[in-house]
Amino acid sequence: MADSSKTRPRLRPGLIGAALAALIFTILLVIKSILDFSHTGPTIRTEIAEHFLGYSLLSILQLGLWTFLIALLLAIAGMLVLAALGPARHGTGLFAGFLAGGVGIAVGSAYQFSHVLLHAPGTILASWNYAPARLVALWPYLHPATLLIIKIGLLLLTAVALLMLIRRYLRHGQTTPAATLGLAGLAVSLLLFWVHWHPEPDPNTAVQARAEASRPNIVMIGSDTLRADRLGVAGYERELTPFIDSLAVRGSYFSQTYVPVGRTAPSITSILTGTWPDTHGIRDNFVRDDQKRLASPSLVHLLREQGYHTAAVGDWAASDIGKIEFGFDELRVSPDQWNFKYLLRQGPKDLRLYVSLFTGNEAGRMFVPQLYYMAGRPLTTEKGRYTRGLLNRLAADQQPFFLMLFMATTHAPFGSEYPYYTLFSGRDYSGDTKFAITGVTSPEEVARRQAQGRDSFDVQQIVDLYDGAVRHFDDEVRKVVEHIEKLGIADNTILVIFSDHGTDLFERGTWGQGNIVGVHDYSSHVPLLILDPRRPGTGPIERVVRIVDLAPTLADLADLETAPAFEGVSLLPYLEQPQQDLRLASYNESGALLAHIHGMEEGRRKAPPLLELLEVPDKKSGTISIGEAGQAAIEAARQKAMRTDRWMAMRTPMENSNRYMLFDLARDRDGITDRAGEHPEVLACYQTAFTSADSLARRLDSLSACLEGTEVVTRRTQAQEADTDR
Repeated sequence: MADSSKTRPRLRPGLIGAALAALIFTILLVIKSILDFSHTGPTIRTEIAEHFLGYSLLSILQLGLWTFLIALLLAIAGMLVLAALGPARHGTGLFAGFLAGGVGIAVGSAYQFSHVLLHAPGTILASWNYAPARLVALWPYLHPATLLIIKIGLLLLTAVALLMLIRRYLRHGQTTPAATLGLAGLAVSLLLFWVHWHPEPDPNTAVQARAEASRPNIVMIGSDTLRADRLGVAGYERELTPFIDSLAVRGSYFSQTYVPVGRTAPSITSILTGTWPDTHGIRDNFVRDDQKRLASPSLVHLLREQGYHTAAVGDWAASDIGKIEFGFDELRVSPDQWNFKYLLRQGPKDLRLYVSLFTGNEAGRMFVPQLYYMAGRPLTTEKGRYTRGLLNRLAADQQPFFLMLFMATTHAPFGSEYPYYTLFSGRDYSGDTKFAITGVTSPEEVARRQAQGRDSFDVQQIVDLYDGAVRHFDDEVRKVVEHIEKLGIADNTILVIFSDHGTDLFERGTWGQGNIVGVHDYSSHVPLLILDPRRPGTGPIERVVRIVDLAPTLADLADLETAPAFEGVSLLPYLEQPQQDLRLASYNESGALLAHIHGMEEGRRKAPPLLELLEVPDKKSGTISIGEAGQAAIEAARQKAMRTDRWMAMRTPMENSNRYMLFDLARDRDGITDRAGEHPEVLACYQTAFTSADSLARRLDSLSACLEGTEVVTRRTQAQEADTDR
């Protein structure tokens, strides 16, 4: 009689072989990553980088461990399939396990790469430093249905193999290894279920509020870098925002809204504090540690004090909402994107690329947030879905709530999820810019690309990508608002649609935000829509307003008892009588430049390139900031503009002086002709406003009063001339 032990399945040698395959794969990937080392974010001075060398090695080790764990699961799956398909009387040897493990890693990784490339190519592009043509060549073979079939097939194959092996063990009376395989299979199945199961929150299952809140809820939904001119209500020819346009009919759309500077941190701070940058102190995205605690309370603090539950949700674009202490009760946003330790944790390109393929999910958010929140990877669908789940919980409470959702949907490099990046260019487009602007995976590359003219870009494709992203934002707004309506709280919820800044799309020869000011300032001009269901819609309001006016407006709409020292003014009069004229003057300035920007006029004063000014003063915190000398150099080179309904003036620092230009928007909407010589009295009002030592808020008030005075004089002169003629 044959020895039954020889016919029992033996998996241990095969498992060792699979583990060896995963280990070798990890070692090779780590070696390649170190040889081709590159970290995300800006290049920091050598002495600073050397200080963080140990931290960088630990980051590589951490990502190497995650690589090994992922590869090990794939290798074991491959080995199990081989063991199940092989003859029952033979075990799986070390070499066979090694080969099967390698095949498992290759097949699993290839599938996941293909899946991510189709559905979320921004994940790959964020760490891709190879020729984009390689990705474009693969893409035509990818289809959602095909990938779904392959996925189901691979999972079924692995599950069947596992069941066959369990059955073999049970036939030989080996209950312990059978139970071990069963428990391991169950654990992996639960893990995959948790990672991939993303049910849409059901408003019908939400517990209804016990009583209607006395004050209205406030929901703000914003997209980073959303231009005002892309909305249908603004007259854009493509139908990108049908749902937002329908909201504009029911609410108040402020068509001439401006932010102080086309950068996220100063703009978001101005939105939530109702103050100008010269007051809150944040003039760029590099927020020092001592600036994170605001000198005066924000709108969020005020709402909390008066009974509101406050929450903010966002992807990597919302990191400023988390790092600045606005006072939110709940935060579900990215860590600080301008922290050197955070950037080092993202690791070198090949490691972060591989791990990020498998961590764009809840497990990734929890265990490797530095990759989940990778810059350049918008999370519009995921953050919108989480917000709807959060609304279920908030709606069940008697406490009114303030919820802010802010996403990178329309942020450069203008990549989006499938099918939005194909909506306008189509599946047949095969250029390098198929998924996003190429060659912008680091600040140095962004600087190089912004110094190039439009001839170096496929401009129409970039516009198509941007427009597809705008459409995605509109769809996500629709889902959130419809969810609010299904929850039964729409009648008591104020809705705000906004952006922190826009962007140039080669109208002035380049792309990017906040680099150049002008009459048509695509960076500072943003959409602002306020819908208060308790008030009738006003239609578009054409008056100039400022983003600093939003906080005092919401405070008024919520009927708050006290308010901090807002520098903006409430827009409530426009909501009640849109024909009014508050005679507001706006202000905006250029931001700190990465390098010389294509399209800048000759002779304009230049600050040292931003990348040369960055430092990490506190090695423990790792915060990247700009020192006082750098700030002074940037300030001296800022281009500035002030605008009213009729007039717009620019102050451009030149090498030896300041150049002033004045435009009469009533006669010259496109800002073609400089009217400074024709209207010296108007120019004098602006020059005083630009150079006065008063706060910006007072200077803008004085500017409005001065211009009103010139109008009175002009009308009096015209009347006298008319009397003389008679």
